[in-house]
Amino acid sequence: MAKIDEKDRFYYSKDFLASPSGRSVRILSEYYGPYQRLQRNKISDTIVFFGSARTKSRDDAEKALANLPSNADKKILRRCKIDLKMSRYYEETRELAGKFTLWSKNLKESKHRYIVCSGGGPGIMEASNRGASEAGGINIGFTISLPHEVSGNKWISSDLSMKFHYFFMRKFWFLYLAKALIVLPGGFGTLDELMELLTLLQTEKIKKRLPIVLHGKEFWEKVVNWEYLVEIGTISPEDLDLFHISDNVENTYKYVTDFISENELKGPNF
Repeated sequence: MAKIDEKDRFYYSKDFLASPSGRSVRILSEYYGPYQRLQRNKISDTIVFFGSARTKSRDDAEKALANLPSNADKKILRRCKIDLKMSRYYEETRELAGKFTLWSKNLKESKHRYIVCSGGGPGIMEASNRGASEAGGINIGFTISLPHEVSGNKWISSDLSMKFHYFFMRKFWFLYLAKALIVLPGGFGTLDELMELLTLLQTEKIKKRLPIVLHGKEFWEKVVNWEYLVEIGTISPEDLDLFHISDNVENTYKYVTDFISENELKGPNF
């Protein structure tokens, strides 16, 4: 009997897996792969952070401003000053992630509960992974393969950095185990994630109760005129109850932990 070469099997063939015919296998891989990792690490549920990949830490923003030459272009100077102002959100994310991690570690559970999770990139994502790591907790990074952007950061826990090809599978895992979502200032990606989340809740495709905090009052009230959407009838007044706008760490932390405690959310919502 002739020996079967593993290279002849379709599931070892990179050409097949990368082809249109192999798409369903790739999609399933992005379901079962993360599922296996999360089970292996006994992760029950998460607190997810969304926000800009471009937000700098305070140290980096201060260094960039300090290193500018005295004759620096006004546009560059303005950009550096804005980066320093926005660095507030990096530091507040880092602090929040640390506080949530310490809170979760004090729960008497056999599984890992309310684990900090991010998109695994730089900026706000890095800040959340960093804060959780500095507090001595594990954390998750659901990264995405993009042509011109950095993927991953050094603060993600070993075995919990998972790279996706499909945005929709990455979004699935963001929401599947989420028990709270903190949305910081961001661009197209952040707005896309937030609006899809609100749509799923509004249409009851997500039935679990979720505390959603838009952290950064000035940003969110300038970017989206929520009251105007109600005024012209494109959303209902009660849709504004789907989220909470906060402007400081203590308010965000208390809102989320009180919500989780009062509603006794346990385990993944199937």
